[in-house]
Amino acid sequence: MNAITLTHLTKHYGTNRGIIDLNLHIDEGDFFGFIGPNGAGKSTTIRVLLGLLKASDGSAAIFGHDVWREHVACMKLVGYLPSEVNFYANQTVADVLRLAAQMHRTDCRQQAAYLCEQLQLDTSRKVSELSFGNRKKVGIVVAMQHCPRLLILDEPTSGLDPLMQQTFFQLVDQYHEQGTTILMSSHILSEVQHHCEHTAIIREGRLVACDSVASLLRTKSKKIELRGNIELPSIEGVSRYEREGN
Repeated sequence: MNAITLTHLTKHYGTNRGIIDLNLHIDEGDFFGFIGPNGAGKSTTIRVLLGLLKASDGSAAIFGHDVWREHVACMKLVGYLPSEVNFYANQTVADVLRLAAQMHRTDCRQQAAYLCEQLQLDTSRKVSELSFGNRKKVGIVVAMQHCPRLLILDEPTSGLDPLMQQTFFQLVDQYHEQGTTILMSSHILSEVQHHCEHTAIIREGRLVACDSVASLLRTKSKKIELRGNIELPSIEGVSRYEREGN
């Protein structure tokens, strides 16, 4: 079964380009990368998929549910981590997690406690007291605590230090091993290479490639190395440096 189906999906912002005629199918259980430079259309695609933006043309479905006609059914199946997270500033982390769980009508306390422990997140602190990185951790727990069938991650590691990035991917890999479908948007090729099974590349609003990561790495791209001698300018400082034997 397809976890995600995009059919001729198009989004224009007036006369400005958004995404153009995207056709994409992601199998259930896949760890799928969505890669492209900033402004390529990754976040626009995700927001249309989540029903946050209305498509100009085409359709999008999650596990067979149309994202507009069956929006509530879709959102019950999804956990979403945006690239930038914002919560009510006066709420504590515990309040945010409790509210998110209530919206899913799920008792998430046990899973939330596990995720907070792994991410070293203090649930007693107010959102206004948190750094960008710690707010990102709250977003991770909100996205994952209800154990969704589909986890959508938009630039998930921005704001996380390298050690916390490693912990984050360990958690995501655990979910994937348990059957969760992962869609991860990134402009960092190494993240996609190390964790994803398949990937699509988007550029200027259009898909330019879609295949397994292994196949894309076997392309005929060439690495070119240039070597040569650089002649230093003949200035007093350089001459003295050379005369001193350095």
